[in-house]
Amino acid sequence: MQNQPLTGITVLDFGQVYNGPYCGFLLAQAGARVIKVESLVGEALRARGISSASYPFALLNSNKESISLNIKTAEGQALLKRMVMNVDVVFENFSPGTMNRYGIGAEVLRGCNPKLIYASSTGYGVGAGPYREFLGMDITLQAMTGVMSITGEQGGAPLKTAAAFADFIAGTHLYAAIVSALYERTRSGEGATVDISMQDCVFPTLATALGSFYVAGEQPPRAGNRHPGGSLAPYNVYPAKDGHVAIICIREGHWRKVCRAMGREALQDDPRFVDFAARSANMDALDAEVSEWTSRHSREEIFATAQAHGVICAPVQSLSDVVNDPHLKARGSLQMRPHEDFGEIAQLQTPIRFADIEPPALTDPPALGQHTGAVLKELADVAADELVELVQAKAILP
Repeated sequence: MQNQPLTGITVLDFGQVYNGPYCGFLLAQAGARVIKVESLVGEALRARGISSASYPFALLNSNKESISLNIKTAEGQALLKRMVMNVDVVFENFSPGTMNRYGIGAEVLRGCNPKLIYASSTGYGVGAGPYREFLGMDITLQAMTGVMSITGEQGGAPLKTAAAFADFIAGTHLYAAIVSALYERTRSGEGATVDISMQDCVFPTLATALGSFYVAGEQPPRAGNRHPGGSLAPYNVYPAKDGHVAIICIREGHWRKVCRAMGREALQDDPRFVDFAARSANMDALDAEVSEWTSRHSREEIFATAQAHGVICAPVQSLSDVVNDPHLKARGSLQMRPHEDFGEIAQLQTPIRFADIEPPALTDPPALGQHTGAVLKELADVAADELVELVQAKAILP
């Protein structure tokens, strides 16, 4: 491969917060020219100023250009219609119907450019279905999809995962759909309208829990860190001298390896632990045996012993551990870069890798509207005097 796979593709990125911007980041790292289109106050994360949002904004918006565009004005809408004549993709993750409300939805923009890929990601999709007008964010999708109902300790309240996985898995699907549509366009010459539902994207993650649901015929109790179906053990997080480790056994041979790692080979023949069914029925006793071993050692010692014996294990890393992870750094997946508010931060390269080409070097996220004049001149043939008029009309920033 000589070039990044999406070299020559131009994208208008209307992404907000995590879902859309992550898709834009992946497209940019794959070689596309990604132009971030923001309101005159900036997209939601930028508009929060210096806060905890500053880090994800930097993480998700490197390798992009930024233009300001007020799509609520007639001038801003007209500019977008002019620009789409010269771009390949427009995507957004606004609330349902936002672009249509301003007369710049998929039908209108694809009418301007039949080769355009118009992609949207919403909570519940824009097609048929009673939820299509509902607003959706990560926590509400975790609630609606049943994820919260299976997360937490037995007898406790439903919990969400602190990781915004619904947003990011939707952004990944949005990227995949856009790339799929671009491939089809090489054969048909036609654009496409892409409809991504966050609810659709989250559903497959319930595979194990739903398997248990169908076997039992009812909702399984929340299981904390144990297997949601209660059928695998060891399958838990265990105490170490300096934190915790996760250990899982999914085959009979894995349990024998755990016994050898612990120096407790006799447990292999203990009637309580002789097979999956016995171990599941005696899960508390089994976890006590494993915990007695792990609690006498550090995470590093347990992990090293586990690796030497072929045990599936990992230390529970803190956020400080993660941003300094030697493997992520060795792969080039994490790079330490300066940030104007936080000093040095860990930034992610694209997870999509090719054997014979490196992803582009990370850049700083653009200032709001930094490239407005140059982009409008190139893509919409806007002259200098028209730029002045657009500023006066509050369609763009000066």
